[in-house]
Amino acid sequence: MPVKIPDALPAAQVLAEENIFVIPENRALHQDIRPLRIAILNLMPTKVVTETQLLRLLGNTPLQIEAVLLCTATYQPGHFVEHLQAFYRTFDTVKHECFDGLIITGAPVEHMDFEEVHYWEELTEILDWAQTHVFSTFLICWAAQGGLYHYYGVPKYQLEKKVFGVFPHRVLNRSNMLVRGFDDVFYAPHSVNTGIKYEDVEAHPDLEILCDSPEVGIYLVASHKGRRVFVMGHSEYDADTLDIEYWRDVHKGGAVRIPMNYYVDDDPDKGFKVSWRGHGHLLFSNWLNFVYQETPYDLCQVFMPS
Repeated sequence: MPVKIPDALPAAQVLAEENIFVIPENRALHQDIRPLRIAILNLMPTKVVTETQLLRLLGNTPLQIEAVLLCTATYQPGHFVEHLQAFYRTFDTVKHECFDGLIITGAPVEHMDFEEVHYWEELTEILDWAQTHVFSTFLICWAAQGGLYHYYGVPKYQLEKKVFGVFPHRVLNRSNMLVRGFDDVFYAPHSVNTGIKYEDVEAHPDLEILCDSPEVGIYLVASHKGRRVFVMGHSEYDADTLDIEYWRDVHKGGAVRIPMNYYVDDDPDKGFKVSWRGHGHLLFSNWLNFVYQETPYDLCQVFMPS
């Protein structure tokens, strides 16, 4: 089934060329079914790239998805202005609505304390709103750390060195439907300078660590009712995302470590290999399936305590 997106969104052409099932907004309006309403709060500066990555994963399920793209009002990049005006909404325009799911992306602000981020106050307002207006919130990387901090007081810590590359992970609890079908060992990309500690997460009985990595640490955390899902890595990354990051840092000068387990023979000149694509599709598919099964048909019933 398709993901419903605006007719002129740039991602539509890219996804169509990849044989991802998308449906124009006009056509979707004439179908007598209720799609899952998924809001995407895109905090990344690479708006088009990030929205395309997420829509690709949302579009590979048997469910029809209505994607609503959101951006912060308190901070907007100087570029992509026309794109944001054409395809994005701000929180004020949707806060009276309900959604089956909300995805909040990472952001390149991890070197700052949460309270120092320009849009932190707005983000916390959105996180609080999600408790009564969104059935399940899916937070990625920095947003996952921010969500754990806001909801549970879990702090982040500066790492001794950047975690950069593609790392093996393991499943800690196979009974949770979010990890249904995961391989015994699966791979996911990471690009992060901060992390969280097991003891801080384990101190909260509402939280469960579902997956981790012997090399990287905690990867997937969820609240026991599935209303909040925290993903520390980037299963949505394109094949070349880490490569782009690597060469960007090389051109800035200074010593740069190559991403681990990514380049063929660890040689950037030999190209890269993708080992996480299947996991990314399965993670998002499992989350959407959970949301589809648990969300009331009447979204007004989403108004409930967390």
